Amino acid sequence: METINATDFKARCLAILDRVAATGEPVVILKRGQPVAELSPAVRSGAAYPQHELKGTVTEVGDIVEPAVPADEWESTHR
Repeated sequence: METINATDFKARCLAILDRVAATGEPVVILKRGQPVAELSPAVRSGAAYPQHELKGTVTEVGDIVEPAVPADEWESTHR
């Protein structure tokens, strides 16, 4: 990952933005040698809803419709 001093970033900001958008490679911005920010490409999605971006990221374990508690424990103990 490339790093750049804040002073250099300020001077070449638009060119750096174009390069990050074109390559997809993030750039870490340093101030006095310490990382203060990371510039990464924006996520572009044609999805109508933000949740659609999560598609394919969830793994189902077991039956998602089955009750979490066994039926013999359904009765409340509180009165």
